[in-house]
Amino acid sequence: MQLLVETIEKILLLWYKYKCIILEKIITIKVIPWERENIKMKNIKDYDLQDLKDELVSIGEKGFRAEQIFKWIYQEKVKSFDEMTNLSLELREKLKQNYTICNYNILKKLESSDGTKKYLFDILDGNAIESVLMEYHYGKSICVSSQVGCKMGCKFCASTGIPFIRSLSAGEIVEQILAVEQDTGDKISNVVFMGIGEPLDNYDNVIKAIRILNNPKGLNIGARHISVSTSGLVPRIYDLANENIQCTLSVSLHASNDEKRSSMMPVNNAYNIEELMKACRDYIAITNKRISFEYALAKDNNDNLEDAKALVNLLKGMLCHVNLIPINKIENGKFTKSSNENIIKFRDYLNDHGIVATIRRELGSDIDAACGQLRRQNLKEQ
Repeated sequence: MQLLVETIEKILLLWYKYKCIILEKIITIKVIPWERENIKMKNIKDYDLQDLKDELVSIGEKGFRAEQIFKWIYQEKVKSFDEMTNLSLELREKLKQNYTICNYNILKKLESSDGTKKYLFDILDGNAIESVLMEYHYGKSICVSSQVGCKMGCKFCASTGIPFIRSLSAGEIVEQILAVEQDTGDKISNVVFMGIGEPLDNYDNVIKAIRILNNPKGLNIGARHISVSTSGLVPRIYDLANENIQCTLSVSLHASNDEKRSSMMPVNNAYNIEELMKACRDYIAITNKRISFEYALAKDNNDNLEDAKALVNLLKGMLCHVNLIPINKIENGKFTKSSNENIIKFRDYLNDHGIVATIRRELGSDIDAACGQLRRQNLKEQ
């Protein structure tokens, strides 16, 4: 009898700790810890090198220990303070008592026939984010998320309609790269801030993440191999111009007049094309760096010859490149992909009239690798 009581108690405890979802006679256990350990502790990955030195000094330790910790985390890729064997036992214990090392669990992983891998990560507070690993001739490139959800409401994006929860910390951004490198065993050479969220709406954490990625004692990814995308937050474009960071700025443009752009991107109602173009020209003047304009081609909306002519007039004389994107069809979305013929004609017209344009290679289309699609699917299944 006592054994039966103990067994029932264990079952009840498990029921409180895990949520069971029964789908089509398949029982899936979705792990949702009742109490997530260390959730309120400071994440050691949230500190760039200088901040970590200052933090260690504030708790009575030597600042040079920060470089040792950085090496353990970003070069040796350890997952616990106990593995940092050149630190004293006393310091390791102090770190364990006050800090945590954010390590993601993979909730779901999809792999495309073209080698693209899409990840859904549990970020330890019950939320999930996406990252996409893509293979190019120049190396491995990862598209990372900067927020849980997005406020921008772009009509062609799968993140639209999913509630915005919060911005990611610097460490939560960087952990996406570390988790994918650990899973694949590959070194990531390029990072693109073009996943879920508006990077410049999470400005401080994105900048700190870039500094960690770029630091030779961190992940040592060259700044020119890091791209930051924005829907057009004009004040933050000026802030980025003055950061003295040699990353690439990508601007989601998608239309050459306010009427069409506002219908696709509500942010245009706050910062119209005239304001955006001025900010982009000023950015180029300050940084002497080329801007990449993203242009998603939607059938019968922004893909005809008149649109191409208007885009040439808008960008004439700018140090820029246009990245033409075959639009992804999303659930309940109003836009559909332009025909291949129209895409090629659009590209050729731009190139023939002095605007360098390329068509983005479609990767991961068989696994819904576009921004927000996997997270949307996961939320529907909950």
